[in-house]
Amino acid sequence: MNEKTQKQDSLHSEARIAHGVLHRLRQDLFVDAFAFRPLPPLEDAKISRWVPWLPERLRHWARWLPHVTVGFFSAFVFLVDLASSGPGALHGMVAAGFSLLLAAPPMLTLFRPVGAYWLSLAAFAAGAFAETGNPYEPNLFSNGAFATHVMVMVLVVLRTRPRLAMEMWLVTFAAAAVLTVLTGADPGDLPPVAVFCGVILISAAAVRAWREERQQVVRTRTVTEEERTRRTLLEERALIARELHDVVAHHMSVIAIQAEAAPYRVKDTPPELATSFATIRENAVAALAELRRILGVVRSADPDAFAESDPEAPQPGLGNLDSLFDSVRSAGLVVESVVTGSPRPLPQGVELSAYRIVQEGLSNALRHSPGAEARVEISYVLGGLGVRIVNGAPSRLAKPSPGAGHGVLGMRERVQMLGGEMTADHTEDGGFEVAAFIPVANTTGENKAGGARA
Repeated sequence: MNEKTQKQDSLHSEARIAHGVLHRLRQDLFVDAFAFRPLPPLEDAKISRWVPWLPERLRHWARWLPHVTVGFFSAFVFLVDLASSGPGALHGMVAAGFSLLLAAPPMLTLFRPVGAYWLSLAAFAAGAFAETGNPYEPNLFSNGAFATHVMVMVLVVLRTRPRLAMEMWLVTFAAAAVLTVLTGADPGDLPPVAVFCGVILISAAAVRAWREERQQVVRTRTVTEEERTRRTLLEERALIARELHDVVAHHMSVIAIQAEAAPYRVKDTPPELATSFATIRENAVAALAELRRILGVVRSADPDAFAESDPEAPQPGLGNLDSLFDSVRSAGLVVESVVTGSPRPLPQGVELSAYRIVQEGLSNALRHSPGAEARVEISYVLGGLGVRIVNGAPSRLAKPSPGAGHGVLGMRERVQMLGGEMTADHTEDGGFEVAAFIPVANTTGENKAGGARA
């Protein structure tokens, strides 16, 4: 009973496999066989990579090179078959029509590849019957119709999917076996020709599979790079949010303390004024609590965000640049610092962003330009602050860095957040330059007002 059950299961499995094969064969070769699938022109990037010396005007026409090549092949097949019509072949308009039927499938592969296969198979069968009894055609595969059919199958495989190679091979040589019987041709050449065509189609399928795999790798790399850039951008914004939280929290704390102490500085404070100060303090405390709650979510996702520094320490500013310069000099980078204009106190957020930009610029110089010298320029100008970091060409080979370009992204985020502008590009001598301008409006007035409130 068990053996019988196993045999039945085995038969069912084989039936399912056969049904699946026939289903795929039907989907690939019969369903929408003549669907319109035009071959797009080559991409401009490929043309530029393959023939960079070609003039720009010719590159536009070079995109259609596959179409032109197939068109020339079809014309060649038509002319050769028409010229080879011998005394034993059909003549006149019938011969021209058969030559056109033979030459049409290669051209049709550019628009309807599967339909081109069926038309080519029909031309092969028609050629086999037309040459029946011709002493100059010793077997079924010696005419040009079969060679053209093989070429059409190769083009179809290169245009569609690799598995069509096996499917077309099976259908073609099943039809060839039937034609051999019907026409009385010599069957001795069928096996070696089948093996030879199988090798050709397998090679074409391998080329197609390699192209698909390469395209998939390129798409995967593109998506991975986009995801990495997006993740880096979010991490940089989270870092900026954490740093600005400390800046805003400091000012809100000052507001809360001053609002609480203000009623005690005035004798006989009116109740309305005391109530207003109490409301201001309550709002400031509520804002501080909301800031801490929001930033707590960010910090909980990155528990090591403050691993290298004290989270309670004040955020750095332009006054801390000297210690930063000493640190990078100890790492081997020669740094020259220049300050132009009249130094003045700036908003803490501006000073923090300027410090981080200089820090990242010098880190990039250490990472990507080993042995080069760097120059940092801080310019106090009317209406804002200018920051420029430039380094020379590296004197030795730099180690590859997986985060290349992400530091520039973070600097640009900081500058854009403050409404400024930034440029980052290579210099003519092989170095790199970062230049940023951060606008600061009414700095002097704000500082005086802040001093009066304090």
